[in-house]
Amino acid sequence: MILGVSGWLGNKLNIKESNVRIGFVVAFLAFGAGLGFYLILWLVKVLSGE
Repeated sequence: MILGVSGWLGNKLNIKESNVRIGFVVAFLAFGAGLGFYLILWLVKVLSGE
């Protein structure tokens, strides 16, 4: 996506970036929380310096 969270998280967890993106979309559509999770993980990524 835009902020690079999917690629960063995929590398951290050793899973494909596309699977992470699908997870965010499912979380957004099913629970309305995907965007919130994405922004929180972006903050973690930025604050960790990666």
